Amino acid sequence: MLLVGAATKNLLMRMQPTCEPRCNCYFCGMLMLQKNIKPFIGLIILLFLGSCSSIFREKAEKEPLARVGDSYLYKEDVASLIRDDMSAQDSALFVTNYINNWASVQLLLSKSKINLSEEELAAFDRLVEDYRAELYTRAYVEALVLQAQDTAVTTSQLRSYYEREKDNFKLNEKLVQLRFVTLPSQFLDKDQVITKMKDWEESDKNYLDSIAVQFKKIHFNDSIWVSASRVIEEIPALTSLNEANYLKKSQFFELEDSLGVYLGRVKEVLEVNDIAPFEYISPDIKQLILNRRRLDYVKRLKTEIIDEATQKNEFEVYGNKE
Repeated sequence: MLLVGAATKNLLMRMQPTCEPRCNCYFCGMLMLQKNIKPFIGLIILLFLGSCSSIFREKAEKEPLARVGDSYLYKEDVASLIRDDMSAQDSALFVTNYINNWASVQLLLSKSKINLSEEELAAFDRLVEDYRAELYTRAYVEALVLQAQDTAVTTSQLRSYYEREKDNFKLNEKLVQLRFVTLPSQFLDKDQVITKMKDWEESDKNYLDSIAVQFKKIHFNDSIWVSASRVIEEIPALTSLNEANYLKKSQFFELEDSLGVYLGRVKEVLEVNDIAPFEYISPDIKQLILNRRRLDYVKRLKTEIIDEATQKNEFEVYGNKE
């Protein structure tokens, strides 16, 4: 509240205008303003005090768990990290470890700011800002890509790409087409299964399908290409040392170990550095096409956003104009 002395009051009274009420002169206007502004000032003060008490109350409600210098770790920062399935003991251990880790990071950060040069700190700040911008923009661009990208790739598009880039699709591992079956060690009708596996007529397939529940493992689809390493995983009796003796074109093999008997017939073989078959490489080709579409879309997006900002006068490059 503004306190006014007696002499000043007398001076103000002598300076009061003597004009008629409800006039529009300057002195009357200033007098009315002085009378009317006091309630507003009081209201503003009350609102300010109320907001301050609200701010202080919000700060008081935060329960600190730990402090390092001027940095605080609050209970609410850790509460959301505790899982519902944690016991009381596990929760306490988790909180203790989290506080210690947080403190060590804060202390190291404080020490680094003291011991690093201004140039180094500025360089790290730029890296942090660049990384922050990259995270934001990458998330935004990925969202746009997912929304706009056409993920449909036709067989003709795959085939066209394959024929055009065929020489770039050389194998780095051996591929085979084969059929095989794993029998229990004491299987009684092994010879008949061998005959059916070799002849492979439609009736042979039907017969083997009818007794398939007696087999430990089967793979009858010999039209798909499988890597030799995958075959070795499925047939433990095969190894990288002996697979060349058995995984040969038109080769029938019979192997046995403590787990069972393995019967197989190899249909076709492709060696390392052979051109990968279309059926085997087509999933990779599809991904290549989608990646190319994505890169093209992002490139077009960056061009369009620059053009739009330039047209709206939101982007401008300053330089010497000659």
